[in-house]
Amino acid sequence: MYPPPSGKISMLKAVLFVAILGAPGFGLSMVPADAAAQQRSDQTAPDIALHPRAASRQEIEDFNAARSVIGGNSAEISANDFAAKYPTSELRLFLYTRAMYTYQSENDSPKLLAMAQKALSIDPDHPVALVLTATVLADGMEDNDPDRGRKVEEIKRSGNRAIKVLGSPMPLPFSATPDKIPLYRTTLQSMAYSALGIMKLKTGDDAGAEKDLLMAAGLPQAHPDPYLWYHLALAQDHRRKYAAALSSVNQALQLSSSNPDLQRMAEIEHDRLSGVSRGGSQGTTGSEPPQ
Repeated sequence: MYPPPSGKISMLKAVLFVAILGAPGFGLSMVPADAAAQQRSDQTAPDIALHPRAASRQEIEDFNAARSVIGGNSAEISANDFAAKYPTSELRLFLYTRAMYTYQSENDSPKLLAMAQKALSIDPDHPVALVLTATVLADGMEDNDPDRGRKVEEIKRSGNRAIKVLGSPMPLPFSATPDKIPLYRTTLQSMAYSALGIMKLKTGDDAGAEKDLLMAAGLPQAHPDPYLWYHLALAQDHRRKYAAALSSVNQALQLSSSNPDLQRMAEIEHDRLSGVSRGGSQGTTGSEPPQ
């Protein structure tokens, strides 16, 4: 039994991305374009590569107007208008990622994905856009999806690319205090592994799912993810690792008190696994995994 496609993003990831990416100064510093001012800025901003540059005062003013709007649809329109007027501006990325986060908070997965693709067309290695793409597609996978094959390949591509980017020494595309960066990095890595694991679970690769979900669970995270532990329990259950599955579903139960739907599914899985462990009538061989 899998959670509804929209549940994971709306309940948990909203908290996560507000905590991580709502940090003050996220990815934004108006850097002057002239060479003398640029040199002065370079001396005081060691992470200057993270800071978008504006070519003119008018560009800064238009950017500030574009980022002042409220709501996903308005943020998208403003980003598109700004990009049309300034097709080479580095500030386009900030506006598209802002629209992406706004749609995420509104639980509009199709629009979120569209904005993530806009961001990735500017920066193909943007780790958050890659992680969100893999996460949303994995959460929304269904057996009867006619586009299932393409989505599986996109989850693999985005998830693995995110893991590679996050494992490199390249700076992350947002400002944060140095002590927070390692946790932000491992949280995003955990999400990428989780997306890959959930995709593999839904396509019948239980061994691969268990491996990726264990990797995700072993990384430090800003917020423990009950969905990760629930899906890990399913993968271990399918592999007849009942003791491990029971331990994992117990973790899910401890973390899911704020999500009644997930808690109910975790309780059902817990009762099933407890019956198997006792050798009762709920399936001593474990040959019928939960659907």
